[in-house]
Amino acid sequence: MISNSLKLLLTVLLATAIHHGAGAAPARGQEGVSEALLSNGMRVILQENHRAPIVSFQVWYRAGSRNEQWGKTGLAHLFEHLMFKGTQTVSGSEFSRRIQENGAEFNAFTSSDYAAYFENLGSDRLQVAIDLEADRMMNLKLSPADFQTEKMVVMEERRMRTEDNPQAYLLEQLDATAYQNQPYRWPPVGWFDDLARLTVEDASAFYRAFYNPANAFIVVVGDATMEDLLPRLEKAFGVIPGGAVPERLRFEDPPQVGMRRIEVERPAQLAAVIMAYHVPNVRSPDAYVLEVISSVLASAKSSRLYERLIADGRLAVEADADYSPLSFDPGLFYISATVMPGKTAGDVEEAVTAELERLKNEPVSDEELEKAKNQLEAMFVFHRDSLFYQGMMLAQYEIAVGWKEIARYVPSIRKVTAEDIRRVARLYFTPRNLTVGTIVPAAGEEGVPPPASSPIIEKTVRLKNEGAVTTEAPCPGGPTGSAGSGEQEGRRQ
Repeated sequence: MISNSLKLLLTVLLATAIHHGAGAAPARGQEGVSEALLSNGMRVILQENHRAPIVSFQVWYRAGSRNEQWGKTGLAHLFEHLMFKGTQTVSGSEFSRRIQENGAEFNAFTSSDYAAYFENLGSDRLQVAIDLEADRMMNLKLSPADFQTEKMVVMEERRMRTEDNPQAYLLEQLDATAYQNQPYRWPPVGWFDDLARLTVEDASAFYRAFYNPANAFIVVVGDATMEDLLPRLEKAFGVIPGGAVPERLRFEDPPQVGMRRIEVERPAQLAAVIMAYHVPNVRSPDAYVLEVISSVLASAKSSRLYERLIADGRLAVEADADYSPLSFDPGLFYISATVMPGKTAGDVEEAVTAELERLKNEPVSDEELEKAKNQLEAMFVFHRDSLFYQGMMLAQYEIAVGWKEIARYVPSIRKVTAEDIRRVARLYFTPRNLTVGTIVPAAGEEGVPPPASSPIIEKTVRLKNEGAVTTEAPCPGGPTGSAGSGEQEGRRQ
């Protein structure tokens, strides 16, 4: 069901730093983090780590699917593919050759809130990544032939990763049902008919609007110093015109006034259910309580959902709770399960509801609460070993709320009480705030067509043979030479 990989990413704590204004000398943070601005206003964030002579170089654009226009969905992810097709001076194959001959890992990924491009390489080869990333920010070549080729690749990717994946299909349709006023209601990969209508002119307009220093920032983690890094970045990126800052509207759905349901029929061996509640993001103190609740429910085999649905009840073959606080706009708290043969989605939904009522009415024990907090902190320790994921967390915080807010994570988790859990569970886990999606296996059906466009769902409906998609967490391991393979799960930043 819903991947745990991003849940791990979202609970990493990194170092804090001191803020400084434009034009000031780089400000050094308490644990090796510093930030600076280039002359065109582009922000640079550096996390020093000199344990090994390697760096992760990352360029982040505030250009995810939430920045698309209605009717042109999928453009942000398609553009990620186009960024690997070459520039006015460096072809796509030459880009890959230069990266690979310098022993680098490289890839890119797109979510609802951003697109990111990275190279992991030796610190003595850092200039290679700097030059190539600056070149494609400024000189990308968008040919009609390349555009058409990559559009067909993305459309096929949608078929393979969505129409053939019942859980991904369900998640996409669930989001389209739960969100009414937010661009999170359409998938990062886009609706099929929207993709078919996209033109190279649409891509050019997207490039001009969002791929500029005013809408991007650089994160470097590893064996580098700001004193050495800043002049090199200024020379490569500082010459690019800053551009206009796109308007960054925040969207929030009006309060839901009743439970919504969606039931889909797909060729599947087992039924499945996803329950989704509207919740705030990291801008709310309740985000930290929801993190702990997620850990209590589904962090290990001793967690409540495992014991209730799998070990004791034999209702599900797998279960998960997923909450991602680092979305730009408020998101959803998901509880998902694949139903055990002989049981029904209704059986699972009833058991999950009982567990949520237990959270509302019975204080979590001191032992269980401490265990949940310790597990969240352990994730931090685990990811400190990865330069890539340290950089990713810096960037995700920067986009959602500002990277210096990272310092609040562990203290805020530590402050969560059993009474906080009861209060937050009562506030958000209510029937009127719930959207439920279920898969009804329809074995033997073939030739599932893609959806024409986003479904508008105001009440309980039954959908049959309409496509959907979800995406995967970025994998930094090994060069791919092609965009899109690192696309990130759309709603779980």
